[in-house]
Amino acid sequence: MKKTAFAIPLALGSAAGLFAQTATPPSPTAALEASVKAAQSAGDNAWMLTSCALVLMMTGPGLALFYGGLVRKKNVLATMMQSFTLMALSTVIWAIVGYSLSFGEGSPFIGDLRYLMLAGVGADPMPDYAATIPHQTWMMFQLMFAIITPALITGAFAERMKFSAMVLFMTLWSLLVYFPMAHMVWGKGGLLNAFLGGSIPCFDFAGGTVVHITSGVSALVCAIYMGKRHGYGSEPMKPHSLVLSFIGACMLWVGWFGFNAGSALSAGSLASAAFVTTHFGAAAAALGWSLMEWFHSKATVLGAISGAVAGLVVITPASGFVTPGAALIMGFVGGIVCYFMVVKVKAMFGYDDSLDAFGVHGAGGTLGALLTGVFATRAVNGAIAEGKGGLIDGNGGQILNQAIGVAIAWGIAIVGTLVILKICDIVCGGVRVSTQEEIEGLDLSQHGEEGYSLEG
Repeated sequence: MKKTAFAIPLALGSAAGLFAQTATPPSPTAALEASVKAAQSAGDNAWMLTSCALVLMMTGPGLALFYGGLVRKKNVLATMMQSFTLMALSTVIWAIVGYSLSFGEGSPFIGDLRYLMLAGVGADPMPDYAATIPHQTWMMFQLMFAIITPALITGAFAERMKFSAMVLFMTLWSLLVYFPMAHMVWGKGGLLNAFLGGSIPCFDFAGGTVVHITSGVSALVCAIYMGKRHGYGSEPMKPHSLVLSFIGACMLWVGWFGFNAGSALSAGSLASAAFVTTHFGAAAAALGWSLMEWFHSKATVLGAISGAVAGLVVITPASGFVTPGAALIMGFVGGIVCYFMVVKVKAMFGYDDSLDAFGVHGAGGTLGALLTGVFATRAVNGAIAEGKGGLIDGNGGQILNQAIGVAIAWGIAIVGTLVILKICDIVCGGVRVSTQEEIEGLDLSQHGEEGYSLEG
């Protein structure tokens, strides 16, 4: 009995050893493929984390400095504070419900609550959106867009909105305008999503409709609803520091590479293509705007930096779909059109869009979205189905799709902003500061501080 008891485990051990000796080891090809996949994931994640930081830099310090320098010195802190506050406020709203409403799989118009409080958002990738980076990285990248979009609106009501009203307005605006629009264009099953089941495929690589049209049109509504600044048209309201605005514009240009090239969601050739078109569009627009100024008087620093921002706006929806040559055309045309909107159209209608949020972002975003339907080509972005590019690929119908997307963005922005302003008027006892507070300046009246100490 004892010999038999010892023999059984000995035989099993021999069989296990034999099996181990005969098991097929991983092939060198499989090991190499696994190594390449891991390296690609690490490289893509590194680029996307860098892009997150670049896009956040666009809001603070980029936009904060750009807008802050354009207002009078009694409002510089209040203006910069709006951008900084939105870096915090938008983040909290996004974590609680915004990400889920934008990218949950709900209706064609809004997402569900599956990611409430970021439940289930971890290290595993999101194959439908970004298959080589962690879900958290994708979520953070999209958050940076949700931060800067409402911040762009603040340029329209600069120097005259209550801080409390601004906080409430931006909270409601994110919920009622931005999140639904983000889901419709970028969310799976969204109405306008060109690649994940949308019924009206609208090309928007990095935010022409979602970011610039919604913010720019909402800015126009705010400017008209709130009325002109005290003394507008009769008192000089020149930028108090073009140096600050110049630095901010340069930061916006640099940060925009994360905005557009980061939207490739990988560190591959598509990111390179978007990087190139972004730079070319900005450069051509700066020259286009400056050329228009030169014809009328002198090329100014303010005109050059405004033109560059306009070019960045125009190329944004097209950046991952068009060639460098098309980017030059789009940028140059965008610089001229946005110059006309800011200098001529605003004067013609007399609205006080303080820092030209509509003239640059609303008009530029609309132009860029429509021109994307002309120049988008499968030669640049292989995700476009055969024969489903823009006009240059023989698909003139894409211009109609783009126009529908533009119309929806305009409609949501107009209706949503009007409703929200009415709510803020009731809750905050008016959205605008008093005449005395406006004359005193928002730095003191809203925050009890001054931007510059000039004692002695």
